[in-house]
Amino acid sequence: MSVAVEEDPVRATLLAILKQLNQAESQQEGATAVPALELPELEDRLKDHWAVDGGTVNVSLALGLLLRNGLVTTRADQEYSWQRGRQVAQRYSITGDGKKFLVDSLEKSERIG
Repeated sequence: MSVAVEEDPVRATLLAILKQLNQAESQQEGATAVPALELPELEDRLKDHWAVDGGTVNVSLALGLLLRNGLVTTRADQEYSWQRGRQVAQRYSITGDGKKFLVDSLEKSERIG
């Protein structure tokens, strides 16, 4: 990871969220489930991320920023939750613009680092 990303906890968290959503999508390809994650699932996956663990960045606020910028979208289907036996109201998935931002950011960090 580049020094610039490590110094910016918000940017690092935004990229971590996009990575998780992209990974969820790639794991669900060809499956009947919608490739999306719930907020509690994202928070659980990012609990050890340095900016989240240190209390610097709130996952739900970072997710809201991604939503407002069109890098993430919501899904309000009635599939079952990642926690068995519970219906979900809203899940999040990465958009095409989110994928482009993620790839561009990763390419820049590799060139710099």
